[in-house]
Amino acid sequence: MHYGWPSPSLPKLLNGSSPVAVTNDEGSWMAVMPLLGALLGSLIVGTTVDIFGRKRTILISSLPFFTAWMMVAFAPSVTVIYVARFIAGVADGWVFTAMPMYIGEIADPRIRGLLGSGVSVTWIFGILLINVIGSYLSITVAALVSSCLPLIAMGSFAFMPESPYYLLMRGNAEEAKRSLQRFRGLSDVDAELNRVTFAIRAQNKNAGKFLDLFRNKVNRRAVLIMMILRGAQQLSGTTAVTFYAQSIFIEAGDHISSEVATIIYFGVQLTLACFCSSIVDKAGRRPLLIASITGSALFLFMEGAYFYIKACTHWNVEAFTLVPVIGLIGFVVVFSLGMQTIPILMLGELFSSNVKAFALCLADIYFSIIATVVSKFFQIMKDSFGMYTPFFAFSFSCLVGLVLIVLFVPETKGKTLEDIQASLSEQSEPTSQEASNLS
Repeated sequence: MHYGWPSPSLPKLLNGSSPVAVTNDEGSWMAVMPLLGALLGSLIVGTTVDIFGRKRTILISSLPFFTAWMMVAFAPSVTVIYVARFIAGVADGWVFTAMPMYIGEIADPRIRGLLGSGVSVTWIFGILLINVIGSYLSITVAALVSSCLPLIAMGSFAFMPESPYYLLMRGNAEEAKRSLQRFRGLSDVDAELNRVTFAIRAQNKNAGKFLDLFRNKVNRRAVLIMMILRGAQQLSGTTAVTFYAQSIFIEAGDHISSEVATIIYFGVQLTLACFCSSIVDKAGRRPLLIASITGSALFLFMEGAYFYIKACTHWNVEAFTLVPVIGLIGFVVVFSLGMQTIPILMLGELFSSNVKAFALCLADIYFSIIATVVSKFFQIMKDSFGMYTPFFAFSFSCLVGLVLIVLFVPETKGKTLEDIQASLSEQSEPTSQEASNLS
């Protein structure tokens, strides 16, 4: 919801209908401030998530999220909003490091894609929710309503078990067994417990260090895959579009109101993300990624072409004002089929337990930097050259990402976390069938 907040709120702040008036440049920094906060949050949680645990880290993040909403609700100045959104970003750095890790460790391999994709699905739901609330309520009231969500999260998640992987890493085998029994709904989990225990002992013979991500061949491959997926995802411009969705529709000049068009946009994105989550364990990661990024390139080019014709030619586009809406809806449809959900899902799959905390910390820092640069790039190019410029750049980036995905990203469908490590190292044959039989 904090990520989606600029879309309905910035137009109000920019047109003077809010007590706090801002300039275009201030608005762009306001939009990307959570990404800067996430840099700090990721650095902190990278060293603490193995100390406090996945569950506690997720629970604690509710407090700064709540604090940030209250600050937004009663902010007397731009500076206070900056600080509030930076605090929200810190919490986001915690969550996007701990949550993929937690889900990857608790999930049965047969449904890990479904559960891991849930991170993206609920993220999109939050963006849609704040666009609905923020479009029809004042900034203050919308923030007060939004502040209820972190409290609900804290109250409900407190009853969930800790990750069995984390418990075994801390030497608590009995608690890990109880955790597995609750997650599997079975009393006999000894076979899986023994497999996980053996894997953790093998991975943790040497305590993991941040530099191990680059010294070890398997870790380097995993880091390369992570950087390709998250880079391709963000260089498509998805975060910039999220921040400026209403502004894009306003400039498009369509007869549909920008508020309604934005709600339709994120509603379609949510629906398709749910659909991707339901098929990712059957269709596989690679086919969905390839189809998704190819379609994204085509629709982003369509969007850029419309804005170029409108701004730089004498052609009358009044009869084609639905094109930018169709282009963005088409983009979000194909993007949500793979590129929206799978990069985050695979973060919880690629790394061994002894370096996973450092890896997800690095992934969130990398994401925050790229998303910040892309969002500022969008604002600067839009203001300096026209709306078409960033869309053409995003389309080209998708084509580069397509080539890299085809060349370097493996399939992880149906594999245990241990199978994936073996596949990356090319030192043993995957044992997915054995794991399936044990399950």
